[in-house]
Amino acid sequence: MRWLNYHHLLYFWTVASEGSIARASKRLRLAQPTISTQIRTLEEQLGTPLFDRVGRRLVLTEAGRLVQRYADEIFSLGQEMLDVLEDRPSGRPQRLVVGVLDAVPKLVAYRLLRPALQAEGAMHVECREDKMEPLLSRLALHEIDLILTDSPLPPGSSIKAFNHALGRSSISFCAAAPLARRLTDPFPNVLHRAPMLLPSPGSALRRELDRWFDRHGLQPEIVGQFDDSALLKVFGQSGVGAFAVPTLIEDEVRRQFRVQVIGRSEELHESFFAISAERRLKHPGVVAICEAARSELSRPD
Repeated sequence: MRWLNYHHLLYFWTVASEGSIARASKRLRLAQPTISTQIRTLEEQLGTPLFDRVGRRLVLTEAGRLVQRYADEIFSLGQEMLDVLEDRPSGRPQRLVVGVLDAVPKLVAYRLLRPALQAEGAMHVECREDKMEPLLSRLALHEIDLILTDSPLPPGSSIKAFNHALGRSSISFCAAAPLARRLTDPFPNVLHRAPMLLPSPGSALRRELDRWFDRHGLQPEIVGQFDDSALLKVFGQSGVGAFAVPTLIEDEVRRQFRVQVIGRSEELHESFFAISAERRLKHPGVVAICEAARSELSRPD
């Protein structure tokens, strides 16, 4: 079994944090050659350079940035352990970094994340919005604690991660008042030939909508397709087309975007999942998110 010399890691981490060996030398009260030697020893043990020299500056390599992120967690946990043993709080909020799939509506993301802010103890929440592959890569590198998404991790993924079903919401259709007044047919026929704003092809909700339109023989006029659900609603607010939202956030959408509901479908659903690197959830913020979501959202069949 390979063992890591944590003194060497501490010297590296201090140099990376301070930005130079000279400043690290003052902080550690060690001679600069001693620190340089210890960092070289760590690089030899890890089998990769951790710094590049650019002019007179030290710049972290890609491997160096990875090691720094792990060192941040290692020494933060070490300090937290000392604080707990001394029976005194650290005074720092616990950090929760959540990746949010760009297809997840912003209002849904807020509803799902809000319990973390209300969890016992101070919590500092950071959100990273992106597409699935970059988020999974960051999860694998432990840069984020959780991914909120509208589809589970597919079987056979190269990333070792675990799905946690949060639940689902039925779907409501909304439109700005001038457009809603023109759409007078009974629902769902009112959507036939109606101008529609849809999520981009390939998204989970778009697949659900396309199948539902086919089942009911509906052919809406697609006037826009969007990756960003918030931008889709802004266009909907302007009256260029009707759009679909999870019924979970129907009230907030009506108030924020000043639109009307023209129909609801219990056949249609948008599901939500949490993806974590751990099978068993431990982070108190993650546990709060999952428990609250499962009580607020309907259970999948």
